[in-house]
Amino acid sequence: MNHKFGIALAGLTLGAAAFAQTKWDLPTAYPASNFHTENITQFASDVDKGSAGKLKITVHSNASLFKAPEIKRAVQGGQAQLGEILLVNYQNEWQLFGADGIPFLADSYDAAWKLYQAQKPALEKKLAEQGIQLLYTVAWPPQGIFVKKPIASAADLKGVKWRAYSPATARIGELVGAQAVTVQQAELSQAMATGVIESYMSSGSTGYDTKTYEYIKNFYDTQAWLPKNAVLMNKKAFDALDKPTQDAVLKAAADAEKRGWDLSKKKNLEYLDLLKKNGMTVHVPSAQLKSDMKKVGDTMIKEWTEKAGPEGQAVVDAYKKM
Repeated sequence: MNHKFGIALAGLTLGAAAFAQTKWDLPTAYPASNFHTENITQFASDVDKGSAGKLKITVHSNASLFKAPEIKRAVQGGQAQLGEILLVNYQNEWQLFGADGIPFLADSYDAAWKLYQAQKPALEKKLAEQGIQLLYTVAWPPQGIFVKKPIASAADLKGVKWRAYSPATARIGELVGAQAVTVQQAELSQAMATGVIESYMSSGSTGYDTKTYEYIKNFYDTQAWLPKNAVLMNKKAFDALDKPTQDAVLKAAADAEKRGWDLSKKKNLEYLDLLKKNGMTVHVPSAQLKSDMKKVGDTMIKEWTEKAGPEGQAVVDAYKKM
């Protein structure tokens, strides 16, 4: 009798658990085929499994739910419980969001990871003030220069129509004397096709995703910086979950961070190969171009630490000690 009663009770409990399903939205500005989005999709699936189906996350790729500049505000205001942003895009709001967009401060995966560790405590504190929890970050492959005509030095970029998509890319354009045009990722292919831009700085993955090789034939592998995407979570939404579901989210996030960084390294090499296969010439920058871009970097590190004040200087100092 007791045994049957136990089974009935277990059935009722399962029924209640299945009934108490929570649904979350996760908007991202990147296409479904991008490795960041693939990683996020895996994260959503891991949360589903880890929470035994109690938390279902729907990933909305390619800016279909919110456009890139709207995603952080949507998470802050609870219109979306989760969201993925490119941290450097928010530098004007708070300088430290842009620490990984300073050219030539961290110019390898190991250096970028160290910079993240130096930046993380301040990042978590700032986001917490806004009702947001930082779940995880993943670096983009290193940034290089896509340009229509071959270049030997920064002087060759003078007057070139240059895509600006963050304060840092706008400032680089200014320092090399290019003509900056603001273009979001979703509009990039069209901007190249119509000649609105002739050059931009990004990673091989963006170059491949947007079929840049159809319009621009040169990529200079400057490894200028490795900006990070961050997956953010509304703190109230998280606090409303039960403890096992919270643990499932945090475990899936830790796994996604490790997997994402590994994937980024692997994809970087793959993307450069794919660009070559599609007719792009991948150049090692000339000594002159390297030295010109290093000067741009030095100017921008100085400007950034002046704007970011002691808080910014502390991050740079902590990073250099690592």
